[in-house]
Amino acid sequence: MTTFSSAVADVNEHFSTLVSMLFPGGQGASFSPNPTTHSTPASRSRFAHGRNVRRISCSRWRESMAALAFLFAVFRSRPSPFYMMDEVEAALDDVNLQRFLSLSTRFRDEAQLLIVTHQKRTMEAPTRSTG
Repeated sequence: MTTFSSAVADVNEHFSTLVSMLFPGGQGASFSPNPTTHSTPASRSRFAHGRNVRRISCSRWRESMAALAFLFAVFRSRPSPFYMMDEVEAALDDVNLQRFLSLSTRFRDEAQLLIVTHQKRTMEAPTRSTG
């Protein structure tokens, strides 16, 4: 198995777990890229309540949550000591913002998250903040 294929398999495994966490009752598979061209057509994914998606073309918050699930899957697959994110939760409503904050709290033991935000609830969540 190539390094690329191994990374894709790791990301897909973590993505499935994170989708079920961020979309209660949901399940998903992220992508199946062509290892020779590195193009990434999205494979069939199932998010909340039986919705099938071939390409992510849903509501803005669903797009954001799917992107966050993928981003955190990459973080889990290829760890780093810190990650920086800018306004990643801007399109989320209160319920989904809470899901994002719960996910980011779980990552505290794995790495430091530097989040640039204007959301008051996101600013209140960290153990340390800089203004």
